[in-house]
Amino acid sequence: MQSRPVSRTQRVRKVIKRITDYWLNDASFVVLLVALVFTVFVLPILIDYEHVSMLFVNVVFMFLFFTGIWSSDNRFLVMLTTLLFFAQLVLRILRFSELPVEFYFLERLVGLFNMIVFIFLNIRLLFRDYEINLYRIIGAINVYLLVAILGAFALELIQIGIGSSISGVGGQVAAKELRGVDQDFSAYIYFSLVSLTTVGFGDYTPVNIMSKMLAVMLSTTGILYPAVVIAKLIGSSNGEKR
Repeated sequence: MQSRPVSRTQRVRKVIKRITDYWLNDASFVVLLVALVFTVFVLPILIDYEHVSMLFVNVVFMFLFFTGIWSSDNRFLVMLTTLLFFAQLVLRILRFSELPVEFYFLERLVGLFNMIVFIFLNIRLLFRDYEINLYRIIGAINVYLLVAILGAFALELIQIGIGSSISGVGGQVAAKELRGVDQDFSAYIYFSLVSLTTVGFGDYTPVNIMSKMLAVMLSTTGILYPAVVIAKLIGSSNGEKR
């Protein structure tokens, strides 16, 4: 009996299923970690020394948002992440096009919400199945770095919204020099990481109540996150053994 030829729709569905299965697998945490390490620690250096174009920077962020689509098998969450991704994509295309239309604040707002959903999805993946292994530890690191990026996005949004967020001590980086554009990401992610790790070098300071409370929130998260995650992972492991 001759088998039916596989239609194009069926092939597309198989490809989508393979991608989804991979991103729902613990091994995907490693790929995401590589992308996040590059985004958080390498990309700011390349931006500061002007070794990359802003188009490349936006492609990196869009890749992170794109992976969010495959990070859940819940239909509602898949639809939400897909909608957010395409909204972000359209808004960024408008910015790089020659059209006299730009929704920079809205684009950053959608990006912030997109990152919040992405963090939620990774937390769900981190604590699923009551299991603990090396990949889950990597997943916990991923969430930590995603929170740092979220903080950077929030600082950028504050800068765009009210005209100031952080400033350098001694006139090194005046508030007016930070405009909330892609080129400022290195300053925002640096301050976000310093706040999250509670290091507080003091070379950057928040200049308004919104950025001050954001810095406090990041510091509080940085203190509580390791204790909560470790306790949760150990509790999940004990629950599985029982």
